[in-house]
Amino acid sequence: MKYILRHIEPLVLALSREYGAILVTGPRQVGKTTMLEKLMQGSSRAYVSLDDLNERQLAKTDPAMFLQMHPAPVLIDEVQYAPELFSEIKRSIDKRKRPGAFWLTGSQPFQLMALAQESLAGRAAILHMTSLSQREIDASPPAPPFTLNAEQLKTRKPLHAPVTTPEIFRNIWRGSLPALVSGEYTNRDVFYTSYIQTYVGRDVRDISERIDALDFMRFLAAVACRCAQMVNVHEIAKDISVSDTAVRNWLGILEKSDVVFYLHPYSGNTLKRVVKTPKLYFFDTGLVAFLTKWNTPETLESGAMNGAVFENYVVCEILKSYAHAGREPPLYYYRDRDGVEIDLILEADGVLHPIEIKKTATPRPDIVRGFKALDHSPLKRGAGAVVCMASDIGAIDSQTLIVPAWAI
Repeated sequence: MKYILRHIEPLVLALSREYGAILVTGPRQVGKTTMLEKLMQGSSRAYVSLDDLNERQLAKTDPAMFLQMHPAPVLIDEVQYAPELFSEIKRSIDKRKRPGAFWLTGSQPFQLMALAQESLAGRAAILHMTSLSQREIDASPPAPPFTLNAEQLKTRKPLHAPVTTPEIFRNIWRGSLPALVSGEYTNRDVFYTSYIQTYVGRDVRDISERIDALDFMRFLAAVACRCAQMVNVHEIAKDISVSDTAVRNWLGILEKSDVVFYLHPYSGNTLKRVVKTPKLYFFDTGLVAFLTKWNTPETLESGAMNGAVFENYVVCEILKSYAHAGREPPLYYYRDRDGVEIDLILEADGVLHPIEIKKTATPRPDIVRGFKALDHSPLKRGAGAVVCMASDIGAIDSQTLIVPAWAI
């Protein structure tokens, strides 16, 4: 299959000239190893995977010997299986002072980041890799992180014609995992069935062995039904007949293994009536569509979840634009006890930019009236936007842009 260029590649190469180690984290199947193997072609860098049980055993029991057997420069895949390696990698970096000596990958980001920050502080650059962005899928050129600067937005336009609503929903339904996008696997249902079985049977049990697989599968589906919504632990627990404690623990597993992420509410000191519950999103909309049993892009587009999965898609695309630059996305949402809600808030340079996300081609001016709630914040309210199905960049008024989803 044709290799899909990843927009994080220049950052990996640049940081490899400065740091002794590069740690690329992210969920399974997003292409971490494929990308790094592509980047190391023609170099002297070797490759070793800790999926190999013999290599894993050596790395755990004798990390010094492991690094003698696999000297730098080296790519060590699935490094989370041998945390004992980190101290030895630190000693090697300190001794040899060689930038880019170690490339590391792992699919348990929380655990890995904690280990790297403790053992490799100042020696490792940690990058989070997501599934493919729409710009990567379309072979559009890399772009800076998403902002609401009108001139920058114009430069973000892809090279092809605007994308229609049915095309966007085909992308949402298929998902953004490279193996499906590239055509390596053509049967989406079989792919996601295998993906979930591997995830439950491997990653989940690595974190917690005492989980009933059937209960966890029902939990996954119940959470997918609530994408782009505020988390309600008790409601999920009631739906699948397990305890609130179990749901809290399982949500933690989903977050730790990069299946879901949260948007936390924005709350300034003067905003007294805001809710404090986070909203939940999936990193891959194809997994949401599969778990919620939308069998075609057309039924998903016309179904009851179309607004939620579209919002999930847009938030993910914006998040990916920051991940490609190695930056934490400054994203929040707003909701108060009076029911005023803003889907997304982008904080930049001490200014709050409110964003509504709507599955419409012609947004009405009244859908942005909630933006005024931010006027009571200690930070200035800047330009806002409606991200929607419009065919081109436009404006509702002098302070509110219309941004097509395909232009993110």
